[in-house]
Amino acid sequence: MSGRQRELTMRFLAEPTDVNYGGKVHGGQVMKWIDQAGYAAAVGWSGKYSVTVAVGGIRFVAPIRISDLVTVDTVLVYTGTSSMHFAVDVRARDPMGDGRERLCTHCVIVFVAVDEAGKPVPVPAWKPRSDEDRRLSEYAVKVMALSKGIESTVARYRNALRDDDDDDDD
Repeated sequence: MSGRQRELTMRFLAEPTDVNYGGKVHGGQVMKWIDQAGYAAAVGWSGKYSVTVAVGGIRFVAPIRISDLVTVDTVLVYTGTSSMHFAVDVRARDPMGDGRERLCTHCVIVFVAVDEAGKPVPVPAWKPRSDEDRRLSEYAVKVMALSKGIESTVARYRNALRDDDDDDDD
């Protein structure tokens, strides 16, 4: 049944163990929820075990408070040969409040489907069907291109630091 589940929603309750001293959910916990929802979405699309390879453009827009009901929405916005890019929105609401959700976090997460040996395997292709699909697909590609630019900058910086350390040995 691979190639049929383009969207997935998971819900979590912000528990006391998820929050910091200020009563707000740790960013790492939010990222864990994103990864769990992304994994379920990737497996649902590919029908294969999948691994996280990148998270890009993550923005923490608003805090999540203890006891909030958290909704993590994933939607497939781009596929490569073995990769799947998902746009992820994390929203929260007070379950005893007026029911209004607020956007708390957004990102693009990329998974690669792999075989038993951990080698990438092809995934069903997804093609944009609407203007919104095309916009999201272009957005995902741009976010990941920015992430690659950051990676190359970090690599150059690390190499410069190593060169400086080598010079100190003289």
